Amino acid sequence: MELMRITPRQLFIKSSSLINTRIIFNRCITSQQVFTRENKYGAHNYHPLKVAINRAEGVYMWDVEGKRYYDFLSAYSAVNQGHCHPRIYKALIEQAKNLTLTSRAFYSDVLGEFEEYITNLFGYDKWLPMNTGVEGGETACKLARRWGYDVKKIPNNQAKIIFAEGNFWGRTMSAISSSTDPTSYAGFGPFMPGFEIVPYDDLLALENALKDSNVAAFMVEPIQGEAGVVVPKDGYLKKTRELCTKYNVLWIADEVQTGLARTGKRLAVDHEHVKPDILILGKALSGGYYPVSGVLANDNIMLCIKPGEHGSTYGGNPLGCKIALEALKVLEEENMADNADKMGKILRDELNKLPKNIVTLVRGKGLLNAIVINENIDAMKICIEMKNNGLLAKPTHGHIIRLAPPLVINEIQIKQAASIITNTILNHSNIL
Repeated sequence: MELMRITPRQLFIKSSSLINTRIIFNRCITSQQVFTRENKYGAHNYHPLKVAINRAEGVYMWDVEGKRYYDFLSAYSAVNQGHCHPRIYKALIEQAKNLTLTSRAFYSDVLGEFEEYITNLFGYDKWLPMNTGVEGGETACKLARRWGYDVKKIPNNQAKIIFAEGNFWGRTMSAISSSTDPTSYAGFGPFMPGFEIVPYDDLLALENALKDSNVAAFMVEPIQGEAGVVVPKDGYLKKTRELCTKYNVLWIADEVQTGLARTGKRLAVDHEHVKPDILILGKALSGGYYPVSGVLANDNIMLCIKPGEHGSTYGGNPLGCKIALEALKVLEEENMADNADKMGKILRDELNKLPKNIVTLVRGKGLLNAIVINENIDAMKICIEMKNNGLLAKPTHGHIIRLAPPLVINEIQIKQAASIITNTILNHSNIL
């Protein structure tokens, strides 16, 4: 008797049927029951918007009662390709049937394939794989310190890394050691030594810091995300490149949130046609399916670290590599950077029509944007009302609302979403 073979398309249909069955089943639970259960059994280290999501596709998410929302957070830019992109889903299923994890104790047939693609795409010699964005940041810092000792000949244990005020790259001890936000670092000391801070978008302060011969690197976000989508002046990145070269300092670009088509270019640094020494990627590198991150650098930096000196059990695993490979191809082949550029301009044009006494500033590039709300208005209340009106976003730093939908959004959708935002904010105008 011949065994029945299931095609990927049939598998997708079967999986979709199972998902739909789960959706119907999950509707037996209410949003309030979801909130209560998570509050009882989960750690209280987040303050989520009160919406219980159980399904998503493209630019939309649905709660357990079946209400549909525009997603204007994109899991902090982790789902640039849109929720549950079918091509990435297919890659995941096909690889999961064959091989998921070997550890780096062995070679796999997928890691090298991905390394070849990503190094050629971004123009670097080597890729060092990790899992989360903050692990990418930690890896970049270790690389910079080792390069500082081995190549720049900084005295042992004296290497410094400069960070910009307002930076955010995670919640590990190293990441919070570079933070200037008390909600990140307060109560968690002592902190990592060798980290120093300069103001963001301040070239004079940066140059003064780089004159110190013990400085190994300057790590910076091309656009600061968590700080409220803070966009530096034109020329800041180009001059940063020049200063780091002048003082023999590595420039580390944290593109975990700004990279991979989010700002209307493949990378945010591409707006100024410059190239960092170390590039950190994560988030959308897997399209929201699986944690994948890592750093790119050339041999003179990357090969400073030898076998046994850095690694990760899951970093570079076959499943993650196959997912990331397809996620990158989707971004490239579906021209998502171009779409982000076009849709971002439409969004900012619409939002700039709002009264300046309510929305004091609209800023961003591509589909990484923010509106700065009058400080007398509670931005969280606006986000709650936007949720009630069918759009999900979150405030940062109290009076700034970040707006970052998936890059698959089209013109009709972006205008509908802009209308929801506009009408919600105008309904709060009587507060002033």
